[in-house]
Amino acid sequence: MAIINGKEISAKTREQIAADTQKLLEETGVRPGLAVIIVGDDPASHVYVKNKKKGCEQVGFHSEEYALPEQTSQEELLQLLDRLNADPKIHGILVQLPLPRHLDEKAVIERILPSKDVDAFHAANVGKIMIGNYDFLPCTPAGVMELIHSTGISVSGKECVVIGRSNIVGKPMAMLLLHENGTVTICHSRTKNLAEVTRRADILVSAVGKAKFVTADMVKPGAVVIDVGMNRDENGKLCGDVDFLAVEPVASYITPVPGGVGPMTITMLLKNTLTSAQKAAKGE
Repeated sequence: MAIINGKEISAKTREQIAADTQKLLEETGVRPGLAVIIVGDDPASHVYVKNKKKGCEQVGFHSEEYALPEQTSQEELLQLLDRLNADPKIHGILVQLPLPRHLDEKAVIERILPSKDVDAFHAANVGKIMIGNYDFLPCTPAGVMELIHSTGISVSGKECVVIGRSNIVGKPMAMLLLHENGTVTICHSRTKNLAEVTRRADILVSAVGKAKFVTADMVKPGAVVIDVGMNRDENGKLCGDVDFLAVEPVASYITPVPGGVGPMTITMLLKNTLTSAQKAAKGE
């Protein structure tokens, strides 16, 4: 059994991003730029935004942050997006979700140019992921794939089970595993005999958002277990979807929470922004 250290893998990836950023700047004069928009006062969102800003500094990006009041109108938000779409210094635009209720999330995502949509939520980018011809991958699933690769275990031919079917994690996660020739099952709240299905998995990815939902009897001995969940347990302590202490002895590899998938998500966002800047420098 080995713990997959997301912090270490993330740090290595960021070193590479920093080196590539420096090279891009020296050769083309282009410095990758990321704009992050946050509407309202969600404390968790503010923590993410702070971490994104820190990440940008670390790899040498230009970053802009727009903290808008809760009562910002749809029109004001869309005007800001239009301005950032037209700004050549900005290669990635990210709107921190969830948005306040009065704003139309779908319309906001669709307003971002696909070439600057570094979250890969725009319908055009989602379609490209589906057919396997993509520029950007959604940050969390992309981070999960890097963690799986770090184990040296090939996805090809493996039984892969994803718990959760969200557009942000579950669905794209299944696609990425499929692109690497995994045999993929997606489970959700209506799945019958869930434990029976998850016990078949050589690679199990949980993204349901329920503390300690995955128990030892749901895991095949020797499976790779990736925990995307970010929850609080009964004592208010940060934990994942997986009952770590119970599952750890059963799995061959497992990600901890915190320190597993979390650090990778922002790193992949930086990677997408760099890709966008590289394409812009080539005039693509």
